[in-house]
Amino acid sequence: MKKKIFKITKWLLLILLIIFIVKGCIPTKLDVPQMKQRVTTQYWNLPSGSKIAYTMIEGKGTKKTSPIIYLHGGPGGYVYTKNIEILGKLSELGYDVYLYDQIGSGLSGRLEKVKEYTANRHKKDLEEIVNLLGAKKVILIGQSWGGALAVLIAADNLDKTDKLIFTCPGAIKPVNDELEKVKSPDSLQLKEPYNPNAKAIAFALNPRYISISIWARFFGTKLASDKEADSYLTKLATVFTKGLVYDSSKAIAEEGGAGCYSNLNTSVSYGKLTDPRINLKKSKIPILVLKGQYDNINWGYTKEYLDLFTNHKLKIIPSAGHEIFVEQPEIYLNEIKIFLEN
Repeated sequence: MKKKIFKITKWLLLILLIIFIVKGCIPTKLDVPQMKQRVTTQYWNLPSGSKIAYTMIEGKGTKKTSPIIYLHGGPGGYVYTKNIEILGKLSELGYDVYLYDQIGSGLSGRLEKVKEYTANRHKKDLEEIVNLLGAKKVILIGQSWGGALAVLIAADNLDKTDKLIFTCPGAIKPVNDELEKVKSPDSLQLKEPYNPNAKAIAFALNPRYISISIWARFFGTKLASDKEADSYLTKLATVFTKGLVYDSSKAIAEEGGAGCYSNLNTSVSYGKLTDPRINLKKSKIPILVLKGQYDNINWGYTKEYLDLFTNHKLKIIPSAGHEIFVEQPEIYLNEIKIFLEN
């Protein structure tokens, strides 16, 4: 009897595996937004081969010498319209403000080879953008992964970095896993955000999405078109972004700019990076760190920015999550303005 049950179970598992594989190979079409080009959208064709979409808001009045460049989160994230609306107001202080979609996401181009999506590729693109602007120094605003990217470029371009603004920055790469254990001081009154992982995992177990991920991460190839793959990340983002705000009902609406292959492969490259901490140990670059009270980034990873950059200012934003600009746009903008002007 046991042999019979084992045999039946074995065949059932085999059938389920075949069904899973077949489903994973069938292209699908998801009902998600498709990002549309804005009236303000312009393009850079960089020497690296990247076609980069950006919006530039020209500084008003007496122009500042250091332009501001915004680095969005992800990898695989993009510039939201709300980012442009809020940070564009910094132009009133005389700053030229640039917001661009990193390669493989938003309105920017997609790469043919998945393995070319690396942290070093994003760093190289940013270095070429800085050179293209022709300014002696730049100010970088890095959101989440954008903060880690700002650290990578600052480490190799100390002479070109005026100020750094980190908003809920992600862990500095390569990641020091020990920082996960660091607890925040009670005085900061940091709180745990809503955790949407259960719902996100349920979607992430979709056979097609798993197959796309495996082919990209392990074989460096595209099982699905960029459009289809991006639609999966966009769909997933509608779930996990609810954990990036204090009030999940206020999660920002997706605009359809998610970059799936950039998201899947960039993280694979983190371990191969040259440690930026070495060059930054003696840095006196002024930095501002804004952290939402309900930010989902562990305190230890935030604290490392304060330890690495001695000339720092930390501001905890109440009733805000990982995306401070969504729920507390006025406080977010005002803190940045104060830092820039002092």
